[in-house]
Amino acid sequence: MKKIMISVILLPFLILAACGESEEDTESQENDTEESQETEERGEIVFGQTSWTSTEAPTQIAKQILEEDGYDVEITLLDQPVIWEGMANEEIHFFMDAWLPYTEEALWNEYEDQLQQVATSYEDVPLGWVVPEYVDADTIGDLEGRGDEFEGEIVTIGEGAGIVEISHSVMEDENYDLEGFELVPSSEAAMLGVLDTKLSNEEPVVITGWRPHSMFSEHDLKFLEDTEGHFQHDNVYVLSYDGIEENDEYTRAHEILSEWEIDVNDLEEMMYDYEHNDVDFEESAAEWIEENRDTVDEWLDQ
Repeated sequence: MKKIMISVILLPFLILAACGESEEDTESQENDTEESQETEERGEIVFGQTSWTSTEAPTQIAKQILEEDGYDVEITLLDQPVIWEGMANEEIHFFMDAWLPYTEEALWNEYEDQLQQVATSYEDVPLGWVVPEYVDADTIGDLEGRGDEFEGEIVTIGEGAGIVEISHSVMEDENYDLEGFELVPSSEAAMLGVLDTKLSNEEPVVITGWRPHSMFSEHDLKFLEDTEGHFQHDNVYVLSYDGIEENDEYTRAHEILSEWEIDVNDLEEMMYDYEHNDVDFEESAAEWIEENRDTVDEWLDQ
């Protein structure tokens, strides 16, 4: 009889305990499901990237954001025209640094039917020929007859870049008498090395420049006015191939990057830290994401 009474008394507690274990198991399964969803592998994204620091910084930020959302992200270093061709062939998914409608007009005209503008990174940014503030010249026309003074060089970045193509047009413009000058393509790093050498000796030099770029926060520089209108302020866009959002594997990436924007000053700070404080873009991108956590979470719909 005592055994029966004990069993009766314990039965409700056993039922409650069983229910509790069941609820805990259910909750645990729900948490596992949520964690699984948060780390869901969505597929591979390939970014095309040039060697320009203005491209490296935003590409690294976008990479880390998409990785946070579950994508496997690869960055491929290529010349700019090859990146556009790669997007048109659907081998490259996104490019973070397209200057339109002016600087890269020729590339856009060639691939317009195959590509789309996903988002605007920033607007109304200048580019052109740049000299130190101490140089006695304010316009490109002021360089007339002064080739010897500048060692006959307009130093620029690699062939294929929009700013180089425009510079060729400037050199050929009959309204500018630039006899005694030649355009000297090089890498961005080599061009900046020439600039540093000339600045250290307060010698005249002409390079091609654009914002965002750390050179403007580091040195006293000025753009030469292009009175013939070859160089015009541009907007900078994220590009992809047309219809990428219709592929289920990439719909989410397209949605996230369609929200993308960034301040030019933020990029220039990242570039400066990279060049002078040995802070790589992977580290500064992670810092930018944390400093802009609320914005990034909105992009991710969290």
